[in-house]
Amino acid sequence: MSRTKVVPIPVMGRHNINAYLLLGRRPVIVDAGTPGSGRKIYEQVAAHGVDPADVALIVVTHGHIDHFGSAAELHRLTGAPIAGHVADLGPFRAGRAREPYLPTGPMGRLMARSKHLHLRVEPFEPDVLVTGETDLEDFGVTARIMPTPGHTAGSVSVLTGRGDLVAGDLIANSFFGLVGGRPANPPFHDDPLLNLASLRRMLALNPTRLHVGHGTPLDPDRVRRWASREHRRLARLEAAGRIRARTADAAA
Repeated sequence: MSRTKVVPIPVMGRHNINAYLLLGRRPVIVDAGTPGSGRKIYEQVAAHGVDPADVALIVVTHGHIDHFGSAAELHRLTGAPIAGHVADLGPFRAGRAREPYLPTGPMGRLMARSKHLHLRVEPFEPDVLVTGETDLEDFGVTARIMPTPGHTAGSVSVLTGRGDLVAGDLIANSFFGLVGGRPANPPFHDDPLLNLASLRRMLALNPTRLHVGHGTPLDPDRVRRWASREHRRLARLEAAGRIRARTADAAA
C-alpha cells in the first residue's frame, strides 16, 4: 500500500483559494479553482515534478465556481477524468452555483454582492459520478471520496490512508483563509446543521490534519473545540427559527 502525500496548490493568494495535488502511485488533483486558473494549476503540478498527463483523476469537492470553475479546462489540459457528486450535477451542468447564496455571517453577506460569484463558467459532465463513499485505489492513491453534504448537497471530502482529510469547504480558516489555523465557517452553507453533522462525522474518523479550500491546514482538536461551540450557536439559532437552509427541491 503506497502512502499518499497532500500538496497544496494555491489558486488565489497564498492560501485564499486552494486546490490540492495527491501524490501516490499516480497523481490526483482535488478541486479546479476559479474560472481561468486551469493553466496555473497545470503549471504548478508540473513544478512539483509531475507530468500533468499522468494525472489519473480530478475530484471536484462541490458545485461552487471557486472549486469547479476550471474543471473543464483542466480536463482538456491533462486528459484526466473528473469525479463529482450526483447531488451537485445541476451546477456542474449549468456552469452556475445554486442561488441565492446563503451567507454564514458578515463575510458571506459582503461576498454575495460580488459579480464574480454570479458568473456562468464552462460546464462539465462528471466522468466518475459519485453517489457514496468511493475508493480511489484504482486511480493511484490510497484515499476515499467521502460524501460530506451541507455546504452544498453534493459536497465531498477526500480522506487519505494516512489520515489527511482534504475537506473542500466543510470548514475553512477565518476571514476566507486570511487568519491561518483558526477554524471558521466558509462564507456560505446551503445547510449549516447538515454541514456540521458531516464535519463531526469526519472528525470521528480521527483525521491527522484537515486541508481546506480556504486557508492553511487545521488541527483536528482545534476544529473539534470549534465544532462544539458551533453546535451550541446553531442550536440557539434553530430554537429562534433563524437558520436558513436550502430545501431539497431547491437543491435539485
